[in-house]
Amino acid sequence: MLLIPCPHCGPRDETEFNYGGQAGIAYPKDPDALTDAEWVEYLFLRDNPKGVWRERWVHSAGCRDPLTNVFQNGR
Repeated sequence: MLLIPCPHCGPRDETEFNYGGQAGIAYPKDPDALTDAEWVEYLFLRDNPKGVWRERWVHSAGCRDPLTNVFQNGR
């Protein structure tokens, strides 16, 4: 198991966290104005770079705050 350091709860098991998607993607300012194609692009089409990748994680089984500190997978 991977231990993820929560800034509020300390080291916690990875099963307590939920993936929140690629970081840095802003929610649409006017979601009602988006077409189906624009929703598909917003929800599903993401970059696929080789190298550093930013993600959002939420400590859903603990303090429920978004993870704000940095952790690495050791690669």
